[in-house]
Amino acid sequence: MGYGHAMTDWTVSVSRDIAADAGELYDLVSDIPRMGEWSPENHTCTWKEGFDSPVVGAEWLGDNVNGEFEWQTEGRVTEAERGQVFAFDAKVGDFVFSKWRYEFEAIDGGTRVTEHTLDLRPEKVKAMGPQMSGVEDRDARTRETMEATLAALAAHAES
Repeated sequence: MGYGHAMTDWTVSVSRDIAADAGELYDLVSDIPRMGEWSPENHTCTWKEGFDSPVVGAEWLGDNVNGEFEWQTEGRVTEAERGQVFAFDAKVGDFVFSKWRYEFEAIDGGTRVTEHTLDLRPEKVKAMGPQMSGVEDRDARTRETMEATLAALAAHAES
């Protein structure tokens, strides 16, 4: 839908129609410390020193949990247009291992929220994934967690 990203070959994309305002949904998604309320894998996110809001360039630390597996990632906001798009890179140091993008589109009765992700890990890093996160099929797991994230977002926004 415009934004010059139509050609991106996303690894996984999911959409959900939610009976809520695009701006309100954007505010929930972009409130990084609340990410753990929606995402089944993210536990907590904390803004890094010097950042306290989701502006482009803002960075945070995220703690992720899957059963007995725990790992930490960093995030950096790459796009922030309220009610339209919120995007960020997930990274370790300077290495961006995935990109995430939420798009908000007004529809009758609410908003269509589409969540995209692009897995940028080299094959050898992907091969180490199961030892790090306990997840064998990352793409299938990602689709599940993204659907769960949008379901949780909808449940909160529509309540």
